[in-house]
Amino acid sequence: MKVAIIGAAHPHVDYALTEVAARPGVELVAGCEPDEQLRRTYLPSDIPHYDTAEALFDAHEVDVALVAGVYTRRGTDTRLALEAGAHVLADKPLCTSLGELEEIAAAADQSGRHVSVVFEKRFYPPTLAARRLLSDGVLGDLALVASTGPHKLNQSSRPPWFLTRAGYGGIAGDLPVHDIDLVLALTGARSGTVSAHTGNARRADHPDFDDHVAVLLQAGSVSATIEANWLSPQAADVHGHYRMRLTGSEGTAELDWAYNTLTVATHDRETWQEDLPEPQRPAAYFFDAVQADREPEISTATSLLATRVALLAQRSADHQGAPERFGI
Repeated sequence: MKVAIIGAAHPHVDYALTEVAARPGVELVAGCEPDEQLRRTYLPSDIPHYDTAEALFDAHEVDVALVAGVYTRRGTDTRLALEAGAHVLADKPLCTSLGELEEIAAAADQSGRHVSVVFEKRFYPPTLAARRLLSDGVLGDLALVASTGPHKLNQSSRPPWFLTRAGYGGIAGDLPVHDIDLVLALTGARSGTVSAHTGNARRADHPDFDDHVAVLLQAGSVSATIEANWLSPQAADVHGHYRMRLTGSEGTAELDWAYNTLTVATHDRETWQEDLPEPQRPAAYFFDAVQADREPEISTATSLLATRVALLAQRSADHQGAPERFGI
């Protein structure tokens, strides 16, 4: 299996590097990134480097492309990878516009290749345990989901493109997408409505960059509130205190991803700490599936739907929170 890295603007390049190192017969053949500093930071020095995806695909046959470049380039890079016959493993956001999303959907359909966004929260131990509780009926029927996703901005280390709409694409299309994906996965919903509001609490520091968002998602019969921001205190002991509360007809579960706990209570059992399984490597599911010639758990349809809902949330925020409907 030949792997290439298409864009290296984030440490999540390690998704691919980890799997290449762990799997016999998987080879990293090339990388592309126009920024020399990013190349030196994230790409191995012992592979060919290219400035563009077109140049890389002209020179190499690729089975799997990891897309992790500047956010507003990812849609085009994903489409080019599919047109070159590669499966795509993408860091989020997959793309930053609904038009790009349609192009990706068409290219995936025509090529027959998988597109999978690494929604790694699915594989965190508290998530795996919570999904087991839901499947076993411990929480009853899911009614409400509430999540919070604070992040440290670490502004001095951010490249200029990150702090502009032209490079970043918008906070609603970025940070909430992990929890949007989880809500859709937990509910099985494929239709609903979404609305969002964004704001810029530290405008003097970054005038062209919204730093917080609140999303209201109706997924089937479940209502979810998703809050995410770049306002996590710089002195905090974790990058972000990511949490999610599941409220069901028979109990509640509090997922604390930052501190790796799952706190559960039901009508007939006092509060307890659920035992957690071992963590999974974030991209293992994808390479397992491709090597076995089967569809990944985070499928093309799953990746496109979660991305669509996140981009609709951004469009809602750009129109004073007007609700957007989605459905397939």
